[in-house]
Amino acid sequence: MGISFKYWDDCVDHLDMEALWLIPDVSTEWTNVGETRGQKVCLSRDPDGQKYLTQNEMRAVAEITVRRHFSSKVDPDMICAIAELESDRQILASRYNKKTKDTTLGIMQILPKTAEWLNSEQGYVAYKVQGNEEVLYRPFVNVYFAAAYLKWLSNFEEKERSEEFVVRAYKGGTKKATHKSTLPYWKRYLSVKETFTSRKAFDCGALMSDPSFLVASAAPDTGTTYTYWDSRASPEDMEDMWNHPDVVKEWTKSGEKRGKVRFSHDAAKKPYVSRMQVRAIAEIILLRHFASRKVKPTVLCALAEVVSMRFVDGVKERTGLMGIDFPTALWLYNELGNRAYKVEIADDLHKPFVSMYFGAAYLAWLSEYEGRERTPQFVVQAYLGGPENVKVQETGPLWLKFEEALSNYGDVKRDNGSCSIL
Repeated sequence: MGISFKYWDDCVDHLDMEALWLIPDVSTEWTNVGETRGQKVCLSRDPDGQKYLTQNEMRAVAEITVRRHFSSKVDPDMICAIAELESDRQILASRYNKKTKDTTLGIMQILPKTAEWLNSEQGYVAYKVQGNEEVLYRPFVNVYFAAAYLKWLSNFEEKERSEEFVVRAYKGGTKKATHKSTLPYWKRYLSVKETFTSRKAFDCGALMSDPSFLVASAAPDTGTTYTYWDSRASPEDMEDMWNHPDVVKEWTKSGEKRGKVRFSHDAAKKPYVSRMQVRAIAEIILLRHFASRKVKPTVLCALAEVVSMRFVDGVKERTGLMGIDFPTALWLYNELGNRAYKVEIADDLHKPFVSMYFGAAYLAWLSEYEGRERTPQFVVQAYLGGPENVKVQETGPLWLKFEEALSNYGDVKRDNGSCSIL
């Protein structure tokens, strides 16, 4: 192996270092051993001279990775415990399997072919691994692909899986998730996981130079952990929102400040957008990118009501604000040339403007499905249930739900029993 790291700066980029310095436990730990911000930070070594991550560093890498790329859908404690079992948190760990002739790499002992599969077939492309497997020794890269694999295992064969299944499958593969050979690993995992005490609040401050960094901080008066608009929208998008008169009035009234605008959260602490905000997003997206298409912003707003109830992360299998799944967005991007926003991983669709853009693009495509102009009823039902499932001669429950949602935006104009929406 020709790769070697002496400093943290050798195996992470500048934004990763900034993110780590923003974690109180990490910055305190580093400062206590004489590290200085702006200077290279030494990696810790065990008695055998192997570089490793401390527990604070391991937790920070796991938390940051999950918030950047997985919208908190992967348990950071699980990542930390598995890292402990797989490598003792050693960055350059590798293990050769004589039976399979495969070598696992890094903190989470990821197989290069697994990372390549996640890269090429599952849409996890934040880091490239094809032809460069040594990149898996980098902590953030290794944890990213491990988290992606854990997320995939958690819904293996489209069934919600238990923590035990996921952990045992990570160790021995899905076929051995219930085999006695992986049971000792599960028991050790439970013991190790207890050492990584969960923290409900994770306050890493605002890292405005990295829009993908999902910032969450605890409000001092309520203890609620907030998700911020600025972590889910580009500076240009935020500027347009601040320039929208209704939005700026709403945000100013609720005490929001530039650079740190909170989403509203429901009782379960799930972020959502107000009707005023969803309308503003729709208006901005249509004006910028679909001005020549006769689509009303209220149509997009009503669809958001139906598919996601305006929850930023979506509802159940519906991804994001507009319920557009990753394969559809990727098809719209690659095949139809809708490239105003990049869609590199599924979690990009948890950004309101990205979801709205691809929702509008899909709606525009459906309006001329199979080369002919379609009725509003067809377009809406096709959007909600797929074009192949539309019953042209029937109004259908999906259309009725849409009409009800549209009435929230004062835009229902009936003509012989139908709405004029497009």
